[in-house]
Amino acid sequence: MSRIGKKPVAIPEGVSVTADKNLIIVKGPKGELKFEHHNDVSIKFGENEFTVEKESKGKHVPAIWGTTARRIENMIEGVVGGFKKQLELNGVGFRMSIAGKTITLALGFSHPVVVEVPVGLEVVIEGNTMTVSGIDKHAVGQFAANIRALKPVEPYKGKGFKYVGEHVRRKEGKKSSK
Repeated sequence: MSRIGKKPVAIPEGVSVTADKNLIIVKGPKGELKFEHHNDVSIKFGENEFTVEKESKGKHVPAIWGTTARRIENMIEGVVGGFKKQLELNGVGFRMSIAGKTITLALGFSHPVVVEVPVGLEVVIEGNTMTVSGIDKHAVGQFAANIRALKPVEPYKGKGFKYVGEHVRRKEGKKSSK
């Protein structure tokens, strides 16, 4: 059983965390995030910290307990510092450009792929690197994963989207039998 839920979560200065029934609201210098937690856990506030406590004894409750605590901790980290993911696009003729809240990608298909940037996220493109940033860790990660899924890196030539710092295991191509 995981005991990650027992660890109290510190509330830094300049951040306010409020609970109204099952709704948690975190406000900080970069913005505000909301999260509705499960009925099987409750939030107990202390001085500059809080803990998440189990309310029932079901099999699924320990997972919800730890997940809720870390989710709120990520919300606090997001409103203080934010999150970012970087994607790198490799391949001859592959291009990406941004105009307002619309990303246009040339990925070797017969048509350009147009993607709208979700509300609350910021995308910056420099050369062949795309940086997705925002205060919601889930939204940043999901949008980066959706972009990567459009053209995942292939193992033979290394063409496609990969995360910056990701190692792609390369395969050897076919050999002639002469």
